[in-house]
Order: sequence, then structure tokens, then C-alpha cells
Amino acid sequence: MTMSSKMRGLILAAFVSMPVMAFSAHSAMADTTISSDSPHVVAIDGGNNFRDIGGYTTTDGHMTKWGMIYRSAAMNNVTPKGFEHMQALGIHTNFDFRSTDERTQAPVNFPTEMNVDVHAVDYKMDMKPFMTAFSSGHITGEQARSLMANFYKDLPFSFAAQYKDMLRAIINGHTPIVYNCSAGKDRTGMASAIILTLVGVPRETVMSDYLLSNKYYVPQQPKPGQAIDRSIAFFMSMPKDVQAAMMGVDASYLNSAFASIEARDGGWNRYVHEDLGLSDEDIVTLKAKFLQ
Repeated sequence: MTMSSKMRGLILAAFVSMPVMAFSAHSAMADTTISSDSPHVVAIDGGNNFRDIGGYTTTDGHMTKWGMIYRSAAMNNVTPKGFEHMQALGIHTNFDFRSTDERTQAPVNFPTEMNVDVHAVDYKMDMKPFMTAFSSGHITGEQARSLMANFYKDLPFSFAAQYKDMLRAIINGHTPIVYNCSAGKDRTGMASAIILTLVGVPRETVMSDYLLSNKYYVPQQPKPGQAIDRSIAFFMSMPKDVQAAMMGVDASYLNSAFASIEARDGGWNRYVHEDLGLSDEDIVTLKAKFLQ
């Protein structure tokens, strides 16, 4: 295996399969202010990091509705019982933010009777910055966190078209909805942060929701007797703080994304109106549908 292909496998492992790690990503990251027995977690059988973003209070005293908007890691391991639970929740729209390779490696087969309208875009993840940084094999946890923060700088813009379509679906009433990526922490975390910010949830609460992935994302375990891929083994040989930086979330990551939005002329308002394509009327509609 060449170094290039090994690095590609490494980063795909970080974003797709997530090998078992003998550490707590939560303990290495900023703490969350939401209880460990969070009511936001939905116990979908075979699900991972499946959460409801209802129940959050806005700055003007409203609250986001329960049972309308869900976020999740990849749902390829959801069991028939889990799908029955999702159907009972009324979920019939899914936005899958994973790349073509991720979706091919871990396909999700919603039961026909659920009649789920799946939205996905074909694209390839740009691994070059990560491959370059990891090529020496001597990266530190601080450097890994910096890599992730830099990844987040472009995240609001590179996924703006998908976020735009997701928001339009919510505004048009195609809910209950669930959106996901592979771990349900980065692309999905950004999507949640955007929705909650749009309806007036304060940044501190938005951050608390984001950081819950450190507690509720569980890396997929290899099957008994399954050999560990060499690229994954390489990743596991990295220092624990490097592994934690890649597999968890950190306040600096989301802060980097919002700082990138604000750095442009027009800041948040420009992003909302130009990149997300939302009018003032759209935002009023979104609030009317999602707040109580």
C-alpha cells in the first residue's frame, strides 16, 4: 500500500468506519452542559448518535418542537425494529450528507413501507489536507484539532447547497425529517447548528447540542474475528489525543465555521440569504413551523 492510499484509508476510516478506540472522546473534548441522560437522544435499535433537536429555548422564549427534526450518524446498522420505531415517529424524509464512497460502503435500505424520500448528492471527500498532515506520522493532538478546525472553515460553504435543500424541505413541511452523515457529528453537526441559529437558539445552547456527539457517537466495532485494515491500524497507532481530535468534536471546530461565515462582508445575513437562499419570509415560516 502506498503512503497516499494509506492516508486516504486513514481519513476515510475517520469519517466512515471509525475503528474501535480505547479512549473516551468525550473526556478529551470540551464538556457539554446538557445532562448525560439527555432527552434529545432517541434509542433507535441499531442507530448511532440519533437525536431530536426539539426542546431548545430561543432567545425570545419560544421552544423548538419535539418530534420534527432528527439528526443521526449513518443508519446502515438500523435493525427492522429500529426502522419500525422510525416509522412510528413519522419520519419520511432523509438528507444523507455522506459522499458517494461512504454511501456505497455503508448503504441504508429503508423498508419500502416507510416510503422515505432520500436526498443525497454524489461527491468525493477532499482528503488532501489530511493526507499531507498525516504523511509524516508525527502529528500532535493540537495539530489534528487545527486540521479539523480548518476543515470546518469551508464546511458551511461546501455543503451550503445541501443545507439549502434540507431547509427548503423543512419549510415546505416535509417533516418529520432526519439528516445524517457518517458519524453524525461534523456535516450533521453543522446542519443542526445552522437550523438552531436560524430560529433564534442562543450560541451557547447550539454548542451544547453540537458537543453531545462526544457522548453519544459510538465508533462502529469490527465484527468478531475481523482483521483490522492496515490504514485503520495506522490510525490507531496515532497518539490518543490525535485519535480523539479526529473522532470527537470540539468547540473550536464549530467556532471556526461561524468565524468563517462572519469573516465575509455581510457575515451571517449574507450567508443566510445568498448561500442558503432564504428570504426573510422563509425564516418567519421556518420559525412558525419549528417553534412553539
